[in-house]
Amino acid sequence: MHFHHLHFYVQDVAFWRDWFVHKLAFQTVAELAHTAAAPGSKLAKFKLANDKNAVSPTVLQQGMIEIWLSGPTSAPTSTVKSYLQQHPPGLVDVGFASDRFDQLLSRVRRQGIAMLSEVTVTATGYRQCQIQGWADLRHTLVEVSPQWAKARASQLSQPELPWLSRIDHAVLNVPKGQLTAASNWYQQVFGLEAGQQFDINTTRSGLRSQVLIDPDGTVQIPINEPTSANSQIQEFLHHNRGAGIQHVALRSGDAVSAIAHFRQQGLKLISVPDTYYQALKARTDCPVVDTSAASRQQVLLDWPQGGQQGMLLQTFTQPIFAEPTFFFEIIERSTYREAGQIKQAQGFGEGNFRALFEAIEQAQIKRSNEQSQS
Repeated sequence: MHFHHLHFYVQDVAFWRDWFVHKLAFQTVAELAHTAAAPGSKLAKFKLANDKNAVSPTVLQQGMIEIWLSGPTSAPTSTVKSYLQQHPPGLVDVGFASDRFDQLLSRVRRQGIAMLSEVTVTATGYRQCQIQGWADLRHTLVEVSPQWAKARASQLSQPELPWLSRIDHAVLNVPKGQLTAASNWYQQVFGLEAGQQFDINTTRSGLRSQVLIDPDGTVQIPINEPTSANSQIQEFLHHNRGAGIQHVALRSGDAVSAIAHFRQQGLKLISVPDTYYQALKARTDCPVVDTSAASRQQVLLDWPQGGQQGMLLQTFTQPIFAEPTFFFEIIERSTYREAGQIKQAQGFGEGNFRALFEAIEQAQIKRSNEQSQS
């Protein structure tokens, strides 16, 4: 499997269309009409499941990333309207693409997963359906050609433009005690495998995380649960009114330049404490000589011990909606040469994980202080 699209349910589609265009350099499908659509792309031909009166979502693209935006209709059966009555705006449907659609669908049916829409054939001749995910999350399964899947599987195919190239991973937050069950569910339904584990604790709060990966594809889903009542994970669960996608990492071929551009466009990002960069200087095996540009843009840097296996550059936006729920991560996986082959940095940055957690925790504390003063 590979990530196909991210479908957001929002109150004002026009506002968020402009937000993605101006803040993150996405283009609407209308602006991309002169280019060839990727096989498997719906390009505004998708109708919301169980909503006969729904309008097709607004679709935006950048590189291999597809963003879908849908708003509520006046129809009493409006899927979006019903969701937004129970939850704040957010990422509701994470679409998965596969060139082994029959195998994927057979596995889903064997597990008895609820089908939210029947299998239909799109205008491009590919099949799709929507299923119930964990909690109120949904997943649209999209059939794609082997050529489409091969392009996604080529991790080193980084286009020069635009600023962002592909979906790197999507993070699911679940209530305390549900991590194992949610992890098992995604392994059984989609055949994902357990990867890295994290257990992060500060003097204030903590989380536990299990990374799931598709061994044959590019899907990566870390699942988090809180380990303290005041954890940022618990804050998300409170405001989201349940489990959901906390953030999605978008890959960039040049994160420092991309982030500098996004800042100029008014994108709000987290602040990294100065102590982080002071501690960074103590590491003598840094793969790059000059880290000043990354420091100016407050980008976090991490690399495996020795510095021979590439570097991860990461930062987070502030929550994009009114409530502190969903945000984006921007990540760059640098390349390195090993045994005559060009490879790309993997993992999630064990050194950065705690720093990112602490930076988001500081933003959480700031929000709490501002609310108490208002």
